[in-house]
Amino acid sequence: MSILDNLNWRYATKKMNGTPVEQEKVDFILEAARLAPTSSGLQPFRIIEITDPKLKEQILPIAYNQSQIVDGSHLLVFAAYDKYTKERIDNTFAWQNNERNLPEDFAADYKNNLWATYSQLSEDTQFNHAARQAYIAFGIAIAAAAELKVDATPMEGFNSAELDKLLQLSELNLKSVTILALGNRDEENDWLVNLKKVRVHQDDFVIRK
Repeated sequence: MSILDNLNWRYATKKMNGTPVEQEKVDFILEAARLAPTSSGLQPFRIIEITDPKLKEQILPIAYNQSQIVDGSHLLVFAAYDKYTKERIDNTFAWQNNERNLPEDFAADYKNNLWATYSQLSEDTQFNHAARQAYIAFGIAIAAAAELKVDATPMEGFNSAELDKLLQLSELNLKSVTILALGNRDEENDWLVNLKKVRVHQDDFVIRK
């Protein structure tokens, strides 16, 4: 099937049936997200993979009791770094140069200019920029799940401060951005499963100049 067929198949699953998704499929989705493009290749976010039923029960009220939290197989929490740091940027470029067998000072001017730019921004602006990078990977993860016929529910409806505290994300300098619940649709009890997918017509969606 083509990517368009897969995207037409998928929808924001409202009820999952509790059956597990094969780990190899989840690993594929995670790898797709890891390969997502990010600004300057910095990958300023991480993904927390959650399968522990007890932990999911704790997350349930934090996510306003959305049943996919506990009925789904896996939860992927996309969390962005709270700010950019010179050390993290230096380490990223050093690792990239080493992996590519490039000189240690390769792209040093670009790296320094990058930090000079980020360091002038407020921490909120830096976090928002990092969060936008996480959303790129989030979208690719959703498409990858559709390719494998894994149902997925994107979630922004949760208390990020409470989730960060539960997962101890501040210790990693991370803040939760969004959640992707993975599982298998409950066709008998999901009110949305058989409804037509509705999107704005392309002629209205694309503004051509």
